[in-house]
Amino acid sequence: MTTIDIDTARALYEAGGGGHDFDHVLRVTALAERIGQAEGADMEVVRTAALLHDVGENADRERHHLLGAQRARELLADHPAAFVDAVAHAIEAHRFRHDPQPLTIEAQVLSDADKLDAIGAIGIGRAFAYAGAAGTSLWRQPWPKIAGQGGDALRAPAELGEGYTPVHEFVYKLDRIPERLFTATAKSIAHERRSFMRQFFDRLDREAMGEA
Repeated sequence: MTTIDIDTARALYEAGGGGHDFDHVLRVTALAERIGQAEGADMEVVRTAALLHDVGENADRERHHLLGAQRARELLADHPAAFVDAVAHAIEAHRFRHDPQPLTIEAQVLSDADKLDAIGAIGIGRAFAYAGAAGTSLWRQPWPKIAGQGGDALRAPAELGEGYTPVHEFVYKLDRIPERLFTATAKSIAHERRSFMRQFFDRLDREAMGEA
């Protein structure tokens, strides 16, 4: 049977030129293994799904979760049907704000691991890297002020344009992720990461205003 190990997965992503770098896949896999072990998940399903979860991204960003599940079925065709179904469901259900919803513990573990990689120190780094690439400002207002203004996380980037800063990304998306997780293990990790992010953006506000 086909075994999806790190080297095999890396070759698949390099061949397809996926949008996420493979470091993201490795981080998600490590988190998924940590969460899955704590939650009593089938670790072979978790690991395989984590390694393949973004393999469809280069073809279509918006539908990569569905295309990735289809690709996984092709790669795992010589495995038992129940295993293939479990891996495919985890991949198709991992996408933020998209159906289908994760119905199995393995799918919930992968979904949580993928969201966790968007927060904490890694999440902050990704937010500022995107701002640099997009040419947007790094800071304009303190984060509590932005939070008090309300706003729609889906519409805000387009509405604000160059005014959409990493601070907005934190307020509208990253700070809300812990409430969107499924497993107790992931929620515990998320709350610690959110605490770190709030401390960071508190400090950023103070420095930006000349108070620190």
